[in-house]
Amino acid sequence: MKLTSEEQDMLDGKYGKSAKKSMEILATLGEIFDAECMVDVVGVQIAGVSYANLGEAGLEFLSEMAEDGKVRVLTTLNPAGMDRENWQALGIDKEFAKNQNRAIDAFAKMGIITTCSCTPYLIGNTPHFGQHLAWAESSAVCYANSVIGARTNREGGPSALASAIIGKTPKYGYHLDENRHGEVLVKVNAQVKGTDEFGVLGKIIGDKLVELGKKTPYITGISRATVEELKSFCASVATYGGTALFHMEGITPEYNKYPKPSDIIFEINQDNLDKTRLELIDDDINIDFVSIGCPHASIHEIGKIANLLKGKKVKKEFWITTARPTKRIADEAGYSKIIEDAGAKFAADTCCVVAPIKGRFKGIMVDSAKACYYGRSKNKFKVKIGSIEECIEEATG
Repeated sequence: MKLTSEEQDMLDGKYGKSAKKSMEILATLGEIFDAECMVDVVGVQIAGVSYANLGEAGLEFLSEMAEDGKVRVLTTLNPAGMDRENWQALGIDKEFAKNQNRAIDAFAKMGIITTCSCTPYLIGNTPHFGQHLAWAESSAVCYANSVIGARTNREGGPSALASAIIGKTPKYGYHLDENRHGEVLVKVNAQVKGTDEFGVLGKIIGDKLVELGKKTPYITGISRATVEELKSFCASVATYGGTALFHMEGITPEYNKYPKPSDIIFEINQDNLDKTRLELIDDDINIDFVSIGCPHASIHEIGKIANLLKGKKVKKEFWITTARPTKRIADEAGYSKIIEDAGAKFAADTCCVVAPIKGRFKGIMVDSAKACYYGRSKNKFKVKIGSIEECIEEATG
């Protein structure tokens, strides 16, 4: 991989220990993936923020990088393991809270914005079409590549941090035109509406891509999709299919830039959607936890929840997970008071995937296919998917 004189100086240690370590990480990645050079990035999003994932070894790495490391580009974080302001009300252990704060403080020391969200594109870490990024969270990567038309590979926590410190990433993978074309034509022959239905669709397509050994679907038959529906789809197709890019005819910005695939085609009808939905509803489930906001809830979703909860009381543990900046807008709009008066709780800058809640609940109801996956695999909950309206009904009924 060709390095500029500045990049070589970083690798030689002339810009400090953290820059040297960062260049070692990125140069190694570039060699592995045959990148010709580095490319400047305009933004970074770092995953591996929860102390439950980091542990002491990860925290030691962060502390070493923070000794002289400073980020060069706008950088935000993936959800942490707790709401830093509301952790006690959410039942988070005091020792965990102490260690989580140590991790966030190490990120802050490097100049990273300590907003912890899987939807950075909703809270100011917002790229334009064609710009290069180094993002790490699977649903955010899929959204950036597909819905925005920016360019990023799915980075690991260390490589994302390295890119933040250097301001560059190796130019390979989804940074290159030749890797962004559709590989499978997907025809949707049914109406799909709502975050839950788009999540179900994402699971069907993701499962099929794994079966076919393909990565990039070209999807037809969707007439419209909101930001909220697309972020739900991104989360699901990334979780079940490892997908970092899709094209959706008439919806995403690059759908007509590359040839439509014709050699591999599969179709999805209403029966497929109905059967897959049943796969996300466990038998004999006793729901004691309801959560909305995977990926993090938008201000539009929070407004909808407030309207549905107005004058009601929840009877089960109910979390709305969102980014803290979004929560502050909800405060100003009056949504937060309505929701909290109903007995629901905000979990800002965290989520039910990375929070240490295993063993606390038996059954979870969500509007997210991704949350179903992790509810089962990580937390051993029984799960049930439903619309936002159905989640509210379950929480208050």
